[in-house]
Amino acid sequence: MSWMIGRVRVTKFVELETVGGTRFILPQATPETIRELSWLTPDFATDEGRLKMSIHTLVLETPTMRIVVDTGLGNDKQGRSVPMWNNRATPFLETMSAAGFPPDSIDMVICTHLHVDHVGWNTRLVDGRWVPTFSNARYVFGRTEYEHWRDHSEAADETATYADSVQPIVAAGRAEFVGSEAVITDEITLIPTPGHSPGHVSLHIRSDGAEAVLTGDVAHHPCQMARLDWSSTVDSDPAQAIATRRALFSRFADTGTLVISGHFDAGHIRRDGAAFRFEALQGRGDA
Repeated sequence: MSWMIGRVRVTKFVELETVGGTRFILPQATPETIRELSWLTPDFATDEGRLKMSIHTLVLETPTMRIVVDTGLGNDKQGRSVPMWNNRATPFLETMSAAGFPPDSIDMVICTHLHVDHVGWNTRLVDGRWVPTFSNARYVFGRTEYEHWRDHSEAADETATYADSVQPIVAAGRAEFVGSEAVITDEITLIPTPGHSPGHVSLHIRSDGAEAVLTGDVAHHPCQMARLDWSSTVDSDPAQAIATRRALFSRFADTGTLVISGHFDAGHIRRDGAAFRFEALQGRGDA
């Protein structure tokens, strides 16, 4: 699936899709409460109130660069807290290559944050060593985000993620640390969106009068647009995450800006009373 934002094309590659319960990530989003939000069905939830979510990578083609945004789970990783995220063996890179995006054609990788499901394909295992997957790319990490996980990776799964998917990039000299409002290209600027993690950033794309925002994990599911106070169990600062959601959704609601999340399909934010709702953008096309 891909979209055009002016002269920037965004292509999504799905690594994992899920339909199911919410206890792990959004415990307040029970089937009963989800069914009350009728606009979620069928694009974002089932008739039974089960959430539809995915883990995916986005590839941006600007007039001058190819940029990968967030890199999913990766293969061969261990020490993850979710059993099925360990020792994966998928043709993800082959799928990207077949679509015309071999790893060595990527100029830059941007991680909205450094959680396990957004950094996995930063590296791949070669002869027992973790090496940069995108060998010709600069890897852009928010400085605040990187320094936090460098200094505060204490849980076993955090330590494992940092060790196999972040530190090898730094050791290889491929990392570039930037501020939370950095200008990446003529078309792409970062927006500070902390709360889910200390240095989380979103990407604002502006090209030929069209706009899009890549929100990462500001919200894990569109239900959080209607229920701004529903914070993820893995938000580092739930109060800050709520404030960030309100500010970001207010900024882009009813503007025609295409919103592409880290875990659900693209669409547009609409105001709905004191909160918001989300309208899915069906299929391919120009935004």
